[in-house]
Amino acid sequence: MHARVTSAQVQQGKMQEAIDIVNNSIAPAAKAEKGFQGLYVMTDAASGKVLAISVWETEADMSAVESSGHYQENIAKLGSVIAGPTTTDHYELSVEASA
Repeated sequence: MHARVTSAQVQQGKMQEAIDIVNNSIAPAAKAEKGFQGLYVMTDAASGKVLAISVWETEADMSAVESSGHYQENIAKLGSVIAGPTTTDHYELSVEASA
């Protein structure tokens, strides 16, 4: 499996709005994509930092979402709440553990 890690800075006082956008729009769109395995979003309201990890069955599935423009469309949905550009990195998921 593969993971896309996106980090962003949210404008002061806009964290709940950012969370709502992810819950109501971005997560449902991601679930419809081929190879989608999961989305994890971590927030720090005090600093305004957000870290999102999306997990994909294959690297090709993950890349297809970016080349189709769907990833960029989802980031654009956060345009009114983020402060500055996002950063994106790609990883191979090497260890997975759950309870």
